Amino acid sequence: MRIRPITTTDLLTPGRVLIKRSQLLQKVPLCERTILNMEKRGGFPKRFTITSRLVAWDLAEVDAWIAAQQSAALPGCAPGAKKSTS
Repeated sequence: MRIRPITTTDLLTPGRVLIKRSQLLQKVPLCERTILNMEKRGGFPKRFTITSRLVAWDLAEVDAWIAAQQSAALPGCAPGAKKSTS
């Protein structure tokens, strides 16, 4: 099954935009287990059940989470990068 990409029109449409797991994983560079663990701890937007076989996330909540992560990031410090000693 092929997933339809989210378009600009989708993003501008009033109301909630829901994304499936595959779309979430395209937006957030984390593995499914990490996302599940973060959800359980309250550190990531919660998924909700659409049908017995489908879960979704609210795109606005995911985007807000990404923005919060960007705001909290230390400037100029990449993971694993060595600090300069100058």
